Amino acid sequence: MDDGLFSLSFDGEMRADSGALTQAAEDFGHVVADRPRAVLRPGSAADIATVLRFASEQGIPVVPRGQGHSTYGQAQARDGIVIDMSALDRVSHPSEDHVIVEAGATWADVLRTTLRQGLTPPVLTDYLGLSVGGTLSVGGLGGTSHRYGAQTDTVLALDAVTADGRTRSCSPTESPELFRSLLAGLGQCGVITRATLRLVPAPARVRRYKLFYRDIDLLTASQRVLMREGRFDHLQGQILPGPQGFRFMLDAATYYTPPAAPDDRELTADAGHEPGSEEIEDLSYWDFADRLSDGEAELRRLGAWTHPHPWANLLLPNTTTDDFLARILTGLTPDDLGAAGLVLVYPLLTRRLATPLLRTPAETITFLVAALRFPPPDPATVRRMIADNRSWYEQARELGGVSYPIGTIPFTGDDWRHHHGAGHPAFLELVDRFDPARILGSGLVRES
Repeated sequence: MDDGLFSLSFDGEMRADSGALTQAAEDFGHVVADRPRAVLRPGSAADIATVLRFASEQGIPVVPRGQGHSTYGQAQARDGIVIDMSALDRVSHPSEDHVIVEAGATWADVLRTTLRQGLTPPVLTDYLGLSVGGTLSVGGLGGTSHRYGAQTDTVLALDAVTADGRTRSCSPTESPELFRSLLAGLGQCGVITRATLRLVPAPARVRRYKLFYRDIDLLTASQRVLMREGRFDHLQGQILPGPQGFRFMLDAATYYTPPAAPDDRELTADAGHEPGSEEIEDLSYWDFADRLSDGEAELRRLGAWTHPHPWANLLLPNTTTDDFLARILTGLTPDDLGAAGLVLVYPLLTRRLATPLLRTPAETITFLVAALRFPPPDPATVRRMIADNRSWYEQARELGGVSYPIGTIPFTGDDWRHHHGAGHPAFLELVDRFDPARILGSGLVRES
């Protein structure tokens, strides 16, 4: 194929060898495998501008890829161009309240740098191996989101390249429409190249509490109370598989810097958990933030890291969350999750989630429900789980819920119109303004 793409000049490199194309046709989900025609490893934002100008003229799809941690081909481009952002990973020296990072940097890269100055982003995802640009394109939720919102709510400014090849800067006051269209915009209005992130003082230590509950209703009820009280800095519920069925755990943490120290009895008093079930540990802030790294290493050792991951991520209204959980738990077994699987269930204050394109239910409290499953690499099992995900989405939608669109849920054009709700026409106007050729975003998110 010679369409002029390889005659262009780049600071980085354009590749079309089998290895590069195969890697770009994979993601963490290992469900979709759309092979591109080429992979750009940019050496600069100018490289991205060059390829977007060319792709717009030729009508070639383009998708940026960070760490490829999506689970349903969201960062793939069938017969298009994948921009591998991983080389653009510089993290600047932080100031007292912000840091400027390139989009290909991981949150682990960011945190290592900011902690040297005693600072941290307010919200971190559970897994730090995700790229900054990737999570800002979807929202970015974590255990502190009940206090600070999504990661997109802590962004001060962005640099991006739009489909016409223009490099633009934007913020809440400079090109605010572009700024809003990039955050949780699923990469459909531009390619984020750099972000200015708000920072807060980092604690030295974390006291972590694992509290166990007899049933899911007691767990969710406790989370509502504890969130309203603001008792913990980090708050997350988990449904865990076990030999006798499911276990229901609250994973809560409070941050501190000695000589101050938490009062364990006061923090766990009236939390509604089974008396004597609590497990308490004290960690450095880095070790707590990076708590999944040992699990990742074990999954890689066992080969499960490269197995399919048909995950489902949904946001439910407070008043229907318990109903939804009762429905899905009726048909779910520990074997359906796998030994490493779990269901995350944790509350968010909707008013904290201020990013316009991050869709949330219309209630004061929202619950994230995320089924993280690790099945064997059996195609029939994976197809069944994807069908389950679709069924769960439809049930959640009936109950006022929406998808958090990083999971493995088949979507149609009607689904996307429902997802954006009354704001869908305005969103399409933004897409037409910044990407009139409609080249950005994978086919899974470009339905109009």
